[in-house]
Amino acid sequence: MKTLKTVLVSTVALAALSMNSMGAGQPNMQVALHHLQEARTALMQAEKNKGGHRERALDLVNKAINQVQEGMKFAHTH
Repeated sequence: MKTLKTVLVSTVALAALSMNSMGAGQPNMQVALHHLQEARTALMQAEKNKGGHRERALDLVNKAINQVQEGMKFAHTH
């Protein structure tokens, strides 16, 4: 479990660094991204006895994180 947490923390840190320059002038998107990353962490730490709903929620949160990042990239280049 510690290895998974280490990978998650590293991934979030790298994403934050890469999004930092793109996030300038996009405070609402930055806040949304932060909250989604916190939600992902909480879901990963939750018990797995949810009948597949935890996994589905985790998938949806990951997709939402991707969409926020893509939106920030788009805004940065246009």
